[in-house]
Amino acid sequence: MGFCFRSIASSGIVAVFLFCSLCFTSTDAFDPLDPNGNITIKWDVISWTPDGYVAVVTMYNFQQYRHIQAPGWTLGWTWAKKEVIWSMMGSQTTEQGDCSRFKSNIPHCCKKDPTVVDLLPGTPYNQQIANCCKGGVINSWVQDPANFASSFQVSVGAAGTTNKTVRLPRNFTLKAPGPGYTCGPAKIVKPTKFVSSDGRRITQAMMTWNVTCTYSQFLAQKTPTCCVSLSSFYNDTIVPCQTCTCGCQNNKTQPGSCVDPNSPYLASVVSGAGKNSYTPLVQCTSHMCPVRVHWHVKVNYKEYWRVKVTITNFNYRMNYTQWNLVIQHPNFDNLTQSFSFNYKPLTPYGTINDTAMLWGVKFYNDLLSQAGPLGNVQSEFLFRKDASTFTFEKGWAFPRRIYFNGDNCVMPPPDAYPYLPNASPRQNISILSLLLALFVSLTFSCLYI
Repeated sequence: MGFCFRSIASSGIVAVFLFCSLCFTSTDAFDPLDPNGNITIKWDVISWTPDGYVAVVTMYNFQQYRHIQAPGWTLGWTWAKKEVIWSMMGSQTTEQGDCSRFKSNIPHCCKKDPTVVDLLPGTPYNQQIANCCKGGVINSWVQDPANFASSFQVSVGAAGTTNKTVRLPRNFTLKAPGPGYTCGPAKIVKPTKFVSSDGRRITQAMMTWNVTCTYSQFLAQKTPTCCVSLSSFYNDTIVPCQTCTCGCQNNKTQPGSCVDPNSPYLASVVSGAGKNSYTPLVQCTSHMCPVRVHWHVKVNYKEYWRVKVTITNFNYRMNYTQWNLVIQHPNFDNLTQSFSFNYKPLTPYGTINDTAMLWGVKFYNDLLSQAGPLGNVQSEFLFRKDASTFTFEKGWAFPRRIYFNGDNCVMPPPDAYPYLPNASPRQNISILSLLLALFVSLTFSCLYI
């Protein structure tokens, strides 16, 4: 009796734990496909001045596939003392603040909590430094390693500042361009060393501190941003994205969140107020997702099999430049050819090659246009079969996980996957049918005795 009571009690505890885990939204920034991904802000003091210092601030995007797209990053912090920004190169603050206490030589910014943005391309050279002036766009280091950093120079005024009295800024915030990133405290690290262009001289920063920022999809948006649909050559059934995956059409709290593509007012709505809003304006669908990724098992050959992947943009407010796709499937270790998409294997689990990063070919399909006739890109993949692992059973031919621009897309439930050639629907056999079959077999057995 005591054993039964303990079992029931432990089961109740497990049930409560599972219920709580479903009720509370996690803000954990850990990404299983990019466990070490982060944006590191490096603050290098390159010289001291009579009333402060000059620093070069660089943001390095150490995320494999998540990038910062237009309108770009916004960086903020809080000064520890009464610092001001005398001047900047490669960036600017959004507000000057109250500089009325200065009679001459007015600072660039006097705010206690400045907000900095990147300068736009085409900025005069005398206002630029290396890795600046890209409109705040930072590409991921796998997709574009030549453009995975952004820098600016700042001249800080703080009377009597030295390497022993300088105070690190606090409360760093990074928006890219909306929320999603959480930044830790600034930490003093070993001073950065700089190599001259000819490689013959090495200089070093007076002081260096780092700030690490990590991304959480739960903090970035309340609803998913993409979904996955499935189909196969063998089955006429297309498994669509689930209804209301990213919202519902008749949402009373957010009216006007979608537009009927056949509406006569479509052009005026798309070009009207709020066009530059971060909130997506999507084409009215059952799933209401800004982006849909469709995986189609196209052909089954003797030694190979072919898959077609189509990305469709339903967002009227966003052109996705430098888009990318991350797909996890066990047969990527035998990928033979990728048509019209760039491909790079990712190995988040050491030697296991089951994750692929895909992005468009430059000047061909690296731009996913806003919702409309041109709002899609597609490619095909040819896989070689491995006799020891290949199968069409139990949904093996469909992806395990798909990311679009670093956000995890919602997959259909496994029990809704299309059936493939060597997988057949399970027949539901009732107990009455089994008893009837048994009765018939016993009857025929008696007749032959």
